[in-house]
Amino acid sequence: MAVPTLPYGSWPSPIDAALAASLDGRPEYVGTVGPEVWWTEPRPREAGRRTLVRRRTVDGRPETTELPAPWDVRSRFTEYGGLPWAGAERESGGPLLVFVHFADQRLYAYEPDAPGGPRARPLTPVSHVGGGLRWADPVLRGGEVWCVLEEFTGPAPTDVRRVLAAVPLDGSAAEDRAAVRELTDDRHRFGTGPRISPDGRQAAWLVWDHPRMPWDGTELKLAAITADGRLTGARTVLGGPEEAVAQVDWTAGGSLLAVSDRGGWWNPYRVDPRTGEAVNLCPREEEFGGALWKPGLRWLAPLEDGLVAVLHGQGSSVLGILDPDSGDLVDASGPWTAWQPALAVSGTRVYGVAASPRSAYEVVELDTATGHARVVGARAEDPVDPTHYPEPQSRTFPGPDSREIPAHVYPPHHPACRAPADELPPYVVWAHGGPTDHVPPVLDLHIAYFTSRGIGVALVNYGGSTGYGRAYRERLRGQWGVVDVEDCAAVARGLAAEGTADPARLAIRGGSAGGWTAAASLAATDVYACAAIIYPVLDLLGFAEETHDLESRYVDGLVGPPQTLPVLCRERSPVARADRITAPFVLLQGLDDRVCPPSQAERLLAALRGRSVPHAYVAFEGEGHGFRRAETMVRALEAELSLYAQVFGIDRADVPRLALHD
Repeated sequence: MAVPTLPYGSWPSPIDAALAASLDGRPEYVGTVGPEVWWTEPRPREAGRRTLVRRRTVDGRPETTELPAPWDVRSRFTEYGGLPWAGAERESGGPLLVFVHFADQRLYAYEPDAPGGPRARPLTPVSHVGGGLRWADPVLRGGEVWCVLEEFTGPAPTDVRRVLAAVPLDGSAAEDRAAVRELTDDRHRFGTGPRISPDGRQAAWLVWDHPRMPWDGTELKLAAITADGRLTGARTVLGGPEEAVAQVDWTAGGSLLAVSDRGGWWNPYRVDPRTGEAVNLCPREEEFGGALWKPGLRWLAPLEDGLVAVLHGQGSSVLGILDPDSGDLVDASGPWTAWQPALAVSGTRVYGVAASPRSAYEVVELDTATGHARVVGARAEDPVDPTHYPEPQSRTFPGPDSREIPAHVYPPHHPACRAPADELPPYVVWAHGGPTDHVPPVLDLHIAYFTSRGIGVALVNYGGSTGYGRAYRERLRGQWGVVDVEDCAAVARGLAAEGTADPARLAIRGGSAGGWTAAASLAATDVYACAAIIYPVLDLLGFAEETHDLESRYVDGLVGPPQTLPVLCRERSPVARADRITAPFVLLQGLDDRVCPPSQAERLLAALRGRSVPHAYVAFEGEGHGFRRAETMVRALEAELSLYAQVFGIDRADVPRLALHD
């Protein structure tokens, strides 16, 4: 059969927006309750909620969704959330779990095997200040659940305090805030939940303060636990303003482990609790940790036999088993090339969330006794013929000042179509969020949505991204809106110069901090023909005043201190440089966004009023920072494709035409 020749961007594809949206998201927060494995999983078609999923590994029964709609297992801690559940075995009556319900942010106790059927009962009261008391990173201890509490004291995003707290499991605090015991004071602005030593006598946790972010500098705190369950003698044993400790944990033998970047890379250390002396267990120019955006992320997990499961690598992380005494590190076998910081252990088994260029994220089990790895949950099925999937190319591009810029290039691909020999494909540069984040080369149907239609995608891990050491992260210090813009443009120009991409049909897209980079790129360069700008930062001054507490001082490190911000805002903010924007764009915004409020988008639209810049503004009720509902993602993907089709001169009648207004 002859392969049809069709222009790039016009190819038919079985990957429609509804399919991509239905499979959006990944399993998170894997944990073990005895021999069972539990995790949270997205449900885009159920208003974007997350549920708890259970896998009984002993009897081989299939995974089960434990909490039906409308339960939504998700914390609003610092708006980004954190580990929202914990569980423990009981001698009778099956496991006991606690979880945070998104709608009211209360902690609930859940007994899945209770006589008469599963039941959930509240443990904490409703608060009408700040959208509720917020809980994260819980651990069960006797008759209490210990976690980190975020409590709002007034109407402003920064009217907030955070402490370690103990919630009684008997429900006595369900209507009584006073029944919650506070374990620490609120001297530190931010922190994680406690990690309790195997003998129950000590607790360790991480703290940090404005203006630092957790990848700038954190402190590892250690305290004794008294017989009556109080913390006493809290002291710093590791970390500081220029050392970022990403995780702390205990071995079964009572040794204290931490992931620190004191050597320029996040490496695993054994820490002497008395002296703070830290011994690097595996000194490598690789990352064994990452950005602590949410409490409860786990890059290492000690096993009972003294070995330690670790995630490590440059850019992408893979699973390895580390012998802390010899420093030997053996990687797990299998097709998975990127693992998320969600490790859990039970006996000789390690559980995590992993993906590859040919498979989406799924729950994977590694038996360290046999070396065998297998999928045990959220199995990534192929909804279409996998020959439609793109094959990423991991590359490095030259940038300004001899910088090297890692990127993953996804060329257009279709098994049954080809383009005219004299045509170059359009490409979209994707700028990730954070900006302290990174993107690995894994299967993503949102990418395949475009590549299977003949539009290439390039994911750029621009300066400031995690995964490449502290020096690479700090390329962006004071240079947000400069280095990120330059690096993305260097990749786009590089693709055009080598004949991979059509220089007249380049676009840029990004969400959150990536939305800032996309918008700033339109104002600072003439590289792109159009842009998709998604729940973005657009105004530095407004962002510092309006965003949530966690990021309210973020711009100090990204751009400069408050006294310089007005000048730098005029030099870099897309709102202040709107007169330089001439390329068409679509602006996609959640109206419930507390991180990048709609006021950011509204100010850019006001600054463009009266100018002939074709654009569209699509706002979504009920969506916050990051789209979760299937119908939202369908509308957003189709709007983005329609923009590219109109600007790049592509005939696509299979999506609604986006109305662009001057």
